[in-house]
Amino acid sequence: MGWRRLAHVHAARSGAGVGRMTFLHLLTKLSTLTHAMVRPLRWLALFMVLLTFAIVILRYALNSGGILLQEGVMYLHGAFFMLAIALGMGENTHVRVDILYSRLTPDQQGWIDLAGHLLFLLPVAGFMVWISLSYVGNSWQILEGSAEVGGIPAVFLLKTLIPLTGVLLIFQGIAGIASILLAKYQA
Repeated sequence: MGWRRLAHVHAARSGAGVGRMTFLHLLTKLSTLTHAMVRPLRWLALFMVLLTFAIVILRYALNSGGILLQEGVMYLHGAFFMLAIALGMGENTHVRVDILYSRLTPDQQGWIDLAGHLLFLLPVAGFMVWISLSYVGNSWQILEGSAEVGGIPAVFLLKTLIPLTGVLLIFQGIAGIASILLAKYQA
């Protein structure tokens, strides 16, 4: 008797199956939350291109420049990529070293995804949050600003993206695990 069948038999006997399924459905909503927070950031890419174009025009056509604009591109770039990592995980568009994965059955792929989430994604995201808290806290204490004269006086905000990315990855990892388990219970 397979583990899925045992899970269904146990759930039917204990009456916990409905509650477990509801809980898993709720956990998958974390992915919706992440998507709602991060999807609007796609417009940052367009804004970055326009800002870079403005910097080039200012520099070469008007013989002028601005540290503020250049750092603005850097901040947008940091925000876009740091926060989009969780979206990539949620939409399964992240980079995967695919040697065997595509040849496996969906059930086997689910096991690999589950192991990847549990053994790699959640521990790395948790470590990312944990290790960055003092770094970001120190930056907030001194309200760290740009090292450049005329730069953006908000380096502390940029550094805050590090633990925020970790938290979003944890949310996405939990939602991914719930989605995998839900698919296994329903199969």
